[in-house]
Amino acid sequence: MDKIYVLAADNIEKEGTQLLRDAGFTVEERGKIPADELATAIPSYDVLIVRSATKVPASVIENAARLKIIGRAGVGIDNVDVAAATARGIIVMNAPEGNTLSAAEHTLGLILCLARKIPQAVSSVKSGKWDRKSYMGTELYGKTLGIIGLGRIGRRVAQYGQALGMKILGYDPFVSIEDVQMFGVSLVTLEGLCRQADIITLHLPLTDQTRGILGEGLFNLMKPGVWIVNVARGGLIDEGLLYRQMVSGKVAGAAIDVFAQEPPTCKELLALDNVIATPHLGASTREAQVNVARDICKQVVDALTRKIVRNAVNVPQIDEDILGRLGRFLSLSEKMGQFISQMGDGLPDSISIEYAGDITDGDVRPLTAYLLKGFMEKFQQVTYVNAQLVLREKGVRLHELRKESAGEFSSLITVATSFNNSDVSVAGTVVANAPKIVKIDGFDVEATPEGYLLVCHNDDRPGIMGHIGTILGKASVNIASMTLGRREKGGPAITVLNLDQEISEQTINEIGKFSGIRSTRLVKL
Repeated sequence: MDKIYVLAADNIEKEGTQLLRDAGFTVEERGKIPADELATAIPSYDVLIVRSATKVPASVIENAARLKIIGRAGVGIDNVDVAAATARGIIVMNAPEGNTLSAAEHTLGLILCLARKIPQAVSSVKSGKWDRKSYMGTELYGKTLGIIGLGRIGRRVAQYGQALGMKILGYDPFVSIEDVQMFGVSLVTLEGLCRQADIITLHLPLTDQTRGILGEGLFNLMKPGVWIVNVARGGLIDEGLLYRQMVSGKVAGAAIDVFAQEPPTCKELLALDNVIATPHLGASTREAQVNVARDICKQVVDALTRKIVRNAVNVPQIDEDILGRLGRFLSLSEKMGQFISQMGDGLPDSISIEYAGDITDGDVRPLTAYLLKGFMEKFQQVTYVNAQLVLREKGVRLHELRKESAGEFSSLITVATSFNNSDVSVAGTVVANAPKIVKIDGFDVEATPEGYLLVCHNDDRPGIMGHIGTILGKASVNIASMTLGRREKGGPAITVLNLDQEISEQTINEIGKFSGIRSTRLVKL
């Protein structure tokens, strides 16, 4: 493996960067890096690791000539232009588990501060007052906690709320009742949650769909005196709208750890006595920082040394379980993509991929990523990340099918393309842990997808193999193995030869001139 250079920004914890050095990577550690400075530095690095301070916009990614991975030590990735990274074939991965406990505990702490008015009481005592009447609190026992977003942090908050005797409502369109039953959560609609909750806490990523998710219509549904908590991402709540709802008395208290702009500019909101604000401290514990640093650095090492991709946001996950299940089918898929791209001229109108048998029991997206990467390499430099995007941009239609039975095989992958109304297909499987091509254009074969393969469509008659062997012998080219396929005696057939070396265009043309040979293709894998 070539030398790997890593730029670790935002003072990533040493417990993480040491893992990179132990793997033989060269690491430069920096603090927060301004975007213009990062754009100048980034061409020298294979990996960029950031927390939330350093921004990675498209202007940086455009200069990332050798960048393979952007790692976010934490959950949110809104400081990274994921679309630009995907277009350049760069993996973007985060570390969503390391700060789960810290963020959930901070959420609980803010809820308790709202309930008992702790920050206001502390400030009062420190100013020399002893005013007990102004800080009458509220018990959390028996109250209804509404959690919007039931990922790792949302579920942990649900557990904490349940331990305090609260009724837990949850909204998340991507989870099922079975997913959250053990956490004591009753799934409801977003509107139903807003109508019933005494406290609403948000635990969502910031996307185009979630930005400003609590709009005026939902505020109108809420109980008078509701509390709002946000320890997730700034921008989930319109801060101006929240201010107006608090001034009107609809919202009795708010606890905010994240803001649309940081430091925040919503001075009117922050000036309210019933607003508790913290400076983005959800993951600010020693334990969380060490955890996310270790997690993201381990993921980077695994991705570059073992091809295990975890917690990527723009490419299918390939963990130990998937690698164990798919194993050799990943390399087979890539070889099949390379093979079929060389069986036609130019880009096809469409590509159809059929998965059959045991491999359909789980996620097949990694296989598609590998296959399309292999296919598109003929036309331009791509990675597993952006191959499908580039394919789509070039107007090639992609169809994926699953079939329960693979016939005589336990698993089978079949790829079919249409090149200017000329159809080409290839099927492959793994036999005794070795990738094999077992069908080409409907003919049964058994070829090894490696090295140089000469593929000849020919008539099934005497003299064909003698002619091919003679021409190759004259060119001093050795045949490593050979497979023949036909449907009926004397009809169309196919000959596939694994060769020990590449052959010239002149040799290919000489083979093709023989009567009975319909077409020849040299495939390089």
